[in-house]
Amino acid sequence: MNQSTETAPPSGAVARFLNGIERVGNKLPDPAIIFLSAMLLIWLLSWMLSGTTFDAIDPRTGEAIVVHNLLSGDALANFLASMVKTFTGFAPLGVVLVAMLGVGVAEHSGYINTGLKLMLKRTPQALLTPSIILIAIVSHTATDAGYVLVIPIAGIIFYAMGRHPLAGIGAAFAGVSGGFSANFIPSSIDPLLQSFTQSAAQIIDPEIAVNPLNNWFFTSASSLFIILLGWYITDKIIEPRLKNTEVDGDTNSLPSFDEVNAKEKKAFLAASGVMLAGIALLIHAASGEDSALRSPSGALTEFSAPLMQSIVPLIFLLCWIPGAIYGFMVGTFKSSKDMIDAMSKSMGSMAYYIVMAFFCALFIAAFSQSNLGALLAIEGAEVLKALALPSSVTVVGIIFLTAFVNLFVGSSSAKWALLGPIFVPMLMQLGLSPDLTQAAYRVGDSSSNIITPLMPYFPLVVVYCQKYVKNTGIGTLIALMIPYSIAFLVGWSIFLLAYWGLGVPLGLQSSYIYPAG
Repeated sequence: MNQSTETAPPSGAVARFLNGIERVGNKLPDPAIIFLSAMLLIWLLSWMLSGTTFDAIDPRTGEAIVVHNLLSGDALANFLASMVKTFTGFAPLGVVLVAMLGVGVAEHSGYINTGLKLMLKRTPQALLTPSIILIAIVSHTATDAGYVLVIPIAGIIFYAMGRHPLAGIGAAFAGVSGGFSANFIPSSIDPLLQSFTQSAAQIIDPEIAVNPLNNWFFTSASSLFIILLGWYITDKIIEPRLKNTEVDGDTNSLPSFDEVNAKEKKAFLAASGVMLAGIALLIHAASGEDSALRSPSGALTEFSAPLMQSIVPLIFLLCWIPGAIYGFMVGTFKSSKDMIDAMSKSMGSMAYYIVMAFFCALFIAAFSQSNLGALLAIEGAEVLKALALPSSVTVVGIIFLTAFVNLFVGSSSAKWALLGPIFVPMLMQLGLSPDLTQAAYRVGDSSSNIITPLMPYFPLVVVYCQKYVKNTGIGTLIALMIPYSIAFLVGWSIFLLAYWGLGVPLGLQSSYIYPAG
């Protein structure tokens, strides 16, 4: 395996630290067993704490928080009765499987392979890493597309360019998940978080209104920062460290990268033309003010908009249709059975993820039902409030506390529903705006996504890595991603403080102080 970088592997304390994390992490049980063990621990803690009275007030109900005993007869009966529904209702499962059905057709027909070969010819080697991170960041607009498309393709591209595939996966994962709150393009997460921020701010000021794009300028500037920082970490820290990591996976199943012949190029252009025509038709259908793809309020980016709810089916169609056209034109598909076989093969590669998703779904449901996640978030916020630190230190404290809570409560909206009603009014009383508080939350929420095995897509990324390095485990991926996580957490916090210090607007109709001058 030829490496593109001549940088020496990291040495000294950094290397020992990362290698130690990898060794310890890989001694942990299989992720499925970790989720099962965590669920049993939640059951035990819920029983132990169910009789305890807590002073913490749940902002969602306005009442003292109560831990629910999951070992009671009723709770256990409900667990058994709802087990199938809990598994089949696990959101990431459907997202991954439906998208992969379409991706499987595009992959096994050769359409993705040809597209990658044509792209590699036009991408300078020196700009490969920032290009991958940029694409990963933009993929946030399509919700979970980055996890099922960008991350695995990044591994393929790096391998084809003679670079270590795990470095490509790490760079893409950092952009998709670690840089989740960095994006040039507004997405559905903006109005979702704004709705919680406004509700929390109205606890203090019932008349206040928060713009859905109140952080847009900051997240746009953050995109460039994350790309540059991720580029440096990938090329100077991650890839040199992987220099002696052997690629021993089944690389024979990966796309080949020989020259594109005339027949393949013609088929690719035809299939891509159909895909672009479909996108144009979609844009036309969504452009009308009375479009059925818009929400009742007329917006396209709200979660209630059918367009936002159709992202995964659109990924399926925009991969399946061009893949089928390409396959029949070049002859990789002789009949409809070949196309169905391609979809079956893609599902076969997801078997391990499905098993892990089963136990992950049960754990997340138990954590939510017990109220332990809410208790952890609220108590942590109350401690921060009691410290009464200077404004800038408090903002950094919110970032770090959010990053810590994110290790246990993955959903961005669920965390903000818990933390927002505490953080936003608290900082408003210190003279800081809801816009700034939300920006701080978004930095912390993104930075630790990539190092927690409890993040629903984390096991899927482990599977991607195992295609290249067979013995990849939880520790391998955590050690791979920790440099990104630490750098993003510290660097992004400093970036926010500097951005604040320069007085650059955070977004539309935003301010740093409350009440706004």
